[in-house]
Amino acid sequence: MMKRSLKMVGTAALLFWSAFFLRTPLASALDHVKVGHLPVTGHAKFFIAKEYGIFAREGIDAELIEFINSADGLNALRAGKLDVAAFGTTAPLVHIAQGADLRIIAGIMGEDAAIVVTPDNASSIKKISDLKGKKVATVRLATGDAVLRGALDQEGINWKSDLHIFELKNPPAVIEAVKAGEVDAGVIWGPHDITAENNGLVIAIRSDTIYKGHPCCRLVVTADEAQARRDVLTRFVRALLRAQKFSQENHAETIDAIVKYVKLDRDLIDKAFYHGHLEQSSDPNKQAIKHFWEIMLKSQFISSELDISSFVDTGIYEEALRGLMKEDPNDQYWQDLHKTFLERNI
Repeated sequence: MMKRSLKMVGTAALLFWSAFFLRTPLASALDHVKVGHLPVTGHAKFFIAKEYGIFAREGIDAELIEFINSADGLNALRAGKLDVAAFGTTAPLVHIAQGADLRIIAGIMGEDAAIVVTPDNASSIKKISDLKGKKVATVRLATGDAVLRGALDQEGINWKSDLHIFELKNPPAVIEAVKAGEVDAGVIWGPHDITAENNGLVIAIRSDTIYKGHPCCRLVVTADEAQARRDVLTRFVRALLRAQKFSQENHAETIDAIVKYVKLDRDLIDKAFYHGHLEQSSDPNKQAIKHFWEIMLKSQFISSELDISSFVDTGIYEEALRGLMKEDPNDQYWQDLHKTFLERNI
């Protein structure tokens, strides 16, 4: 009886918020956008915008397509199977360094990566320098992977020769490798860090202690898409900004949306999303991307003579934000985001 009542309450909440966001008449035909995402809490804005009709309000028919890692997702984007994608910071920068003509137009999340170990190794692995000579599992082209290699370089540790790095398919594979003792440590991201703790592992190092404020998933499109569908992309980013605001004002409803796409325990998702180690800014953050690029170059993760600034298109985000400011000039939230934009994207 209680479960039935809770289900009815959840349905009522969904209908309420859908009606709220859809009070503005929709366009007769929505623009279809194929969106590549990961099944993680950090991509909550996609789920919120889809479930509560925010995409539809902006005239967007968003088709959410799930991938298990950034490498596969970026390959799909370049092959024309996606219109927009959000797969780490490392993956798009690696593809750009290899010659891909991509554009970063917004952010999805930041930070949120962690290095996990067994309780037996927790006393001997507390900082990056402790990984010298160890076996470490990562996920290929994950943001945390590049953060790790950059941090090793800063410590004077050659990640190519001073330790053994194994690139696995996804975070669950990394967790299993650590649990089985096949590696000494593993690099994962939320909500898998909470899952790892629930499975008896220990978070030894968080990425925000290595590189405070580092960017993670960026919203990426091809250069042709950025040019040809600029209006559609602006409305898409407007929806993400509305979803970002929604997540800060509607805790329970945000978790309701996430659990439909991330098939994990509700309490675990709640902890992962609101634990304070996940930045939810949609800002493209050009300065952070430039810094991340420099770290990848210095640590020999990539080799390139390109100016990464020319691959960051901040105009779409700024136009979306200015539109929201114009519609509601008394909302301090949009004013604060614009101030942050000016600080991060000079």
